[in-house]
Amino acid sequence: MTTTDANRAAIDSLVAPTPFVGTIAVSYLRVSTKEQAEKGGSAEGFSIPAQREANQRKADQLGATIVEEFVDAGESARKADRPELMRMIQYVTKYKTNYCIVHKVDRLARNRADDVTIHLALKDAGVTLVSATENIDETPSGMLLHGIMSSIAEFYSRNLATEVVKGLSQKAAQGGTVSKAPIGYRNIGVRDEFGREVRTVELDEERAPLVRWAFQVFASGDWSTSQLHHELVARGLTTAPSPRRPSRPIGKSSVHRMLTNPYYKGCVRYQGVTFAGAHEALVPNEVWDQVQTVLGTHRSAADATQIHEHYLKGTVFCGQCGSRLIVCNAKSSQGTIYPYFVCGSRHGGRGDCTRQAMLIEHVERLVEQFYDHVQISAETKLALSSMLHARFDEMMSEGAAELADLATRRTQLEDEQEKLLRAHYAGAVPLELLKREQDRITASLETIQNRIDAHHGEYAFARTNLDDSLTLLSNAADIYKTADDANRRLCNQALFKAIYVDEDNDVRVGYRTPYDGLSIEGLQADALTWAAEARKLGQARTSTKGGPLVESSNLTHLG
Repeated sequence: MTTTDANRAAIDSLVAPTPFVGTIAVSYLRVSTKEQAEKGGSAEGFSIPAQREANQRKADQLGATIVEEFVDAGESARKADRPELMRMIQYVTKYKTNYCIVHKVDRLARNRADDVTIHLALKDAGVTLVSATENIDETPSGMLLHGIMSSIAEFYSRNLATEVVKGLSQKAAQGGTVSKAPIGYRNIGVRDEFGREVRTVELDEERAPLVRWAFQVFASGDWSTSQLHHELVARGLTTAPSPRRPSRPIGKSSVHRMLTNPYYKGCVRYQGVTFAGAHEALVPNEVWDQVQTVLGTHRSAADATQIHEHYLKGTVFCGQCGSRLIVCNAKSSQGTIYPYFVCGSRHGGRGDCTRQAMLIEHVERLVEQFYDHVQISAETKLALSSMLHARFDEMMSEGAAELADLATRRTQLEDEQEKLLRAHYAGAVPLELLKREQDRITASLETIQNRIDAHHGEYAFARTNLDDSLTLLSNAADIYKTADDANRRLCNQALFKAIYVDEDNDVRVGYRTPYDGLSIEGLQADALTWAAEARKLGQARTSTKGGPLVESSNLTHLG
């Protein structure tokens, strides 16, 4: 070994972690915003220490030693490339670890795709994911609950985005511009009578005349979009510069977007709805309408190709190569039209798939027959519902301590708020300090209330989702057989990501959440076993009291 190698080996031995004996765990902590990470007068705020304490309690229950802690402070779970999360995955891959402990599943990810990816990375490293406040484990029912809670986390994350869209919709309804102003206009900020900055839009004196001219000449019908683009570039029409991107000549696709944008006639379009705008129109309505007529006459034949619709279209796939099945109509020599499903890859000359065309009627029959395997019995539905609701009850009870802590903290803050007000009235606290402290306490109270509401809301939402899903599964075949085409499409889209039809007419599917868990035969068998044991336990309890035996209809109340 050379001197350099020896030095490197010595350094590696110094930086390598100390080997531990026994059950090993790592702890992952996260808050979404920098404000959360700094509230409370300490470097970590309130939330990180609370998560750390809960994770340590969970480690003590497991008899495990937390050897490493990873903290993402101010990192959103909507992205998976968080620095400490990446470092944790590298750590457990390199060093033997038994458990990864998180406070809640949504600390890891707020969308189902990232949750699956992270969970698989931990599983490949031989690490079991454990939640300090949720009853998540590697059993089929535990994995199903993990999936449901991950989906709920994604729901709440997307709901935040929905609130933003709601505000933008209200702005658009009032005629406001909700995005960057198109070419020919520019965004500006003005001050109102109270000194507040208000964002608005005005004409771009440099570019507006060229845009107005473009509409006028194109309305004559003597220009193509290519010719108009060439002329506008020659006349010097450029995009507005930005801090990141300099001004450059307008692109050809931008010309078509400009000509079809109703903003230029004084309208605001948002989420597919058009509103009367508060900005100045650049072209009259008549000119804009004439431009749309000219564009319609210029539409190529490729835009008018025939589209064959069918309720299975978009859901069925080739079982051989996985390509989408598309609808084709074949005409016999007698003029009879036969609709077929054909492999999109083979039809387009891509790949080497040899899947033969299938009569659509035959595929319809195969899918309908498959629904008989999807539908579960009333007994299985009741057993699944009872077992999973019992698991939810366990999770709710495990979260009771956290709720109690939140309620205590809320009472403390309310007392602090009252004392602060009394001190101000007594002249001990100046007004400016009162305002700052009131803002801090109010923000903390709102955070606590939101956490309490979320705790109750997420379980209620999950229970309702579970009950609705089981109701659909227990009636799936009956509903599908009697449904019209539109409702059959809805059934397929609700239950399946994809339906694959194999060469030997076997049908296999990819289920959507939560049906990917509820359809597992092992879980259904476990639920029936659980229900039988619960029934025996109920019978034993009632028989010792001399009362009637527990009926199966009361199984929901067991556990």
